[in-house]
Amino acid sequence: MTDILMPALSPTMEEGVLAKWLVKPGDTVASGDVIAEIETDKATMEVEAVDEGVITALLVQAGSEGVKVGTVIAQLDGATGTAPAPAKAEPAAPPPVVAIEPEPKPTVGLPPSPSVRRIAEEKGLDLTTVSGTGKEGRVTKGDALAATGKGERIFASPIARRFAAQRGLDLSQITGSGPSGRIIERDLEGVQQGAPPAVSKAATAQPATSAPPAQVPSLEEMGIPAGSYDLVPLNNVQRVAAKRLTEAARDIPTFPLIVDLEIDALLEARKAINAVLEKDGVKVSVNDLVIKAAAMALARERATNASYTPDGIALHKHADISVAVAIEGGLITPIIRQAELKSLSQIATEMKDLGARAKARKLKPEEFQGGTFSVSNLGMFGIREFGSIINPPQGAILSVGAGEQRPVVRNGQLAIATVMTVTLTCDHRVVDGATGAKWLQAFKTMIEQPAAMLA
Repeated sequence: MTDILMPALSPTMEEGVLAKWLVKPGDTVASGDVIAEIETDKATMEVEAVDEGVITALLVQAGSEGVKVGTVIAQLDGATGTAPAPAKAEPAAPPPVVAIEPEPKPTVGLPPSPSVRRIAEEKGLDLTTVSGTGKEGRVTKGDALAATGKGERIFASPIARRFAAQRGLDLSQITGSGPSGRIIERDLEGVQQGAPPAVSKAATAQPATSAPPAQVPSLEEMGIPAGSYDLVPLNNVQRVAAKRLTEAARDIPTFPLIVDLEIDALLEARKAINAVLEKDGVKVSVNDLVIKAAAMALARERATNASYTPDGIALHKHADISVAVAIEGGLITPIIRQAELKSLSQIATEMKDLGARAKARKLKPEEFQGGTFSVSNLGMFGIREFGSIINPPQGAILSVGAGEQRPVVRNGQLAIATVMTVTLTCDHRVVDGATGAKWLQAFKTMIEQPAAMLA
């Protein structure tokens, strides 16, 4: 009997929704057959059988939410269900009957849950040496805590955890200076492997505590009576987005740079380009032109096409532009890879395809993970100006407002121009004010003088 586990369909996936079963008990499947559809935080993806056999049980119902990675969702019998062919007897004697001893049950059964893996990472614990007491030998949270000799959970920011794992630091020996004693990056600065923890000034001013962060009070506790509202449960996209955006807003120091762009020349260029491309059924949007201009500006001002890491600033070789697309119940950012090398017709065609599949939740993980810079455009909704939260590990995100006619002054005379306001939100650890301003100058030149994109 083979267990079919809830797969991790992306590096950050911890749980998902088992949207639909495409098989039923008794069905025979071959390796590679699609057996289910799983909804992750960004897309709906197909799950394939990794072995052949007969589906004997579906252990998780279709539509179940919050199914943890590694959970047994179905069982497969390796037998195909057909009668085995009779063995050919040797002329001299019948074949001997060989007794097969059952395989010993492994010490570690099902893969540990994300919370157990986090504890192991924090404590430097090798889970293969821990005996699991959970179902089928699975290592539980209690097993991991017992193996470390400590029952308390360590509260640390994602950046601090990653830094500690890379440096081989024991977070249980670090005094946190963040809210409620949370360990943050500055607490690890100057700490060497095996060295006693350095206590920050903030930590000495406020005693650390192992208490978890304060929970968000209920609406009733804030004075809104029960029954006066309809509660719509969070879907997987909203739940994951809330967690990641909260971490980004809390842990990344950001600042905005805002500039007005005159786009009359851009609109004329778009009109001329579409007149040429219409015979091929391609239509370039203003957003496609913004993507191309952003990519070209990143190629010229490479310092903005960067990410912060504990070991240094990563300067990306290509402009992989993540483009925000609104989908039902959330937001997804499909990526135009190496956009600086692509023509406008290529960008328009790819963006149309990615946008359609994003709304149908049919994107592959590599199509929405790993961008180096983001573009979010709310101009079509009439939004004049706004700022966005950075999408880690990117160093900046561009927020694009609506193009509208506004009064401008030229050579001391009042005139009318189509103006678009954009906001560049920067991670100050990567992009400082001067660096961001240089990028905006390059971007402004390409938007206001579209021929510059051809240079």
